[in-house]
Amino acid sequence: KAREMAGREASPTAGVIDSQSVKTTEAGGPRGFDAGKKIKGRKRHIITDTMGHLVGAIVHHAGIQDRDGAPDVLKSVKSLYPWLRHVFADGGYAGPKLSERLAKIGKWTIQIVKRSDAANGFELLPRRWVVERTFAWLGRCRRLAKDFEATVASATAWLFLAHIRLLTRKIARNG
Repeated sequence: KAREMAGREASPTAGVIDSQSVKTTEAGGPRGFDAGKKIKGRKRHIITDTMGHLVGAIVHHAGIQDRDGAPDVLKSVKSLYPWLRHVFADGGYAGPKLSERLAKIGKWTIQIVKRSDAANGFELLPRRWVVERTFAWLGRCRRLAKDFEATVASATAWLFLAHIRLLTRKIARNG
């Protein structure tokens, strides 16, 4: 409904993928270490449409690299959004390993949006800012500040609940 209110088709054709590492509490459940971010906890792997609406999410231990988690989240949205086949991503998803795994689950095109080597300081990257904004929206939900959940299923459910809250507010404002 929110996409249609913005003059878009109901089902997206392109998405933006990224992950976020978050600390966990003593609640238990799977957790790992993200060496890049120096965080012990879990990783939220999400894909949004080009408007920033959450399309799919998977939560797993933080030790999984982006290119290894991407096929699982894309596989989870394949039947829900059959026209979504083009994905924008950051440099963490580059390489032949991901392309080979994606070829096994469907026809996906992935476009790596890299930061310019000449850039100094902050640079707004086309398409990539959309998923970062979604993480910021979700970050406003206190329950998502850390991963307080004992199970991965519960952690994933809280992500979707937070996003449903955002969408209902958006629809109510514009409706």
